[in-house]
Amino acid sequence: MTDIVVVGSLNVDVVVPLDRLPDPGQTVLSAADHSRAGGGKGANQAVAAARLGRSVAMVGAVGDDPEGEWLTGLLAAEGVDTSPVLRAPRPTGQAIVLVTADGDSTIAVSSGANMWLAPEHLRPYADLIGAAAAVLLQQEIDATVVDAAVAAAQGLVVVNPAPARPIDAATLARVDVLVPNRGELAALAGAAVPAGGGTDVTGEVAALAAMARALGTRGPVVVTLGADGALVVTADREQLVPAEQVDAVDATGAGDTFCAALADALLDGASIEVAAGWASRAAAVTVTRPGAMASAPRRPEVLAVG
Repeated sequence: MTDIVVVGSLNVDVVVPLDRLPDPGQTVLSAADHSRAGGGKGANQAVAAARLGRSVAMVGAVGDDPEGEWLTGLLAAEGVDTSPVLRAPRPTGQAIVLVTADGDSTIAVSSGANMWLAPEHLRPYADLIGAAAAVLLQQEIDATVVDAAVAAAQGLVVVNPAPARPIDAATLARVDVLVPNRGELAALAGAAVPAGGGTDVTGEVAALAAMARALGTRGPVVVTLGADGALVVTADREQLVPAEQVDAVDATGAGDTFCAALADALLDGASIEVAAGWASRAAAVTVTRPGAMASAPRRPEVLAVG
């Protein structure tokens, strides 16, 4: 049995360093070289889980092109089973990241093969998904694929609703752990992001908890709060889990590492609060180095935190 099956996106991230971001209609030249890296929320989470020692299979799609071959090779080198990654008659997904030295960025994503993936493509992998101890999903693929994967899952279902969009009520009712950030939670609840954060996140806890409980998931909601940590919301309680204090370099990929580590700890039998603490420690390592997939930590690195 596979520990974790990830159903989600695979992208090639092309990062272009700039002195400043361009205004509309403007061209900005850069003397710095661009770089290419593996990405996509699904692929990031798959690699993060594999680096924590889990057996992982990736279900998704790339193009029948050199980028797809390169990207699946990255995952395979991390020990991820890529045999369920399909080759689509569309290009491999691409994310063009324009980033300045102070961390300001603009990202444009061409979904390509990720949005070609359809529910019927999951049918040959229904047994794989159903037998997995945990199924990890995000929203960079079509909503109908998320619905189909959740319906096929028999183990722990963890959904990271990013990017924000509505989720079918019947699907939410089958989610064991939902992991949104503030904005994604508010979008799902059809509400405004509550005031708070900064030095005192406690002022928004009640509002976040109320929104989380209104969603109708069958298990807890863990709201990621960046530097403020995470808020665990169950049917009868809420608990803030503080973030580890580190010198952050790049927050890219921290949420993906958090989701993978959360599933990892829950599979070990940890309570949701303890699992959120473990996930916060893993995310803390991620933000200390650049990149998304490349920044995911290995288990000894997480154990060394704190």
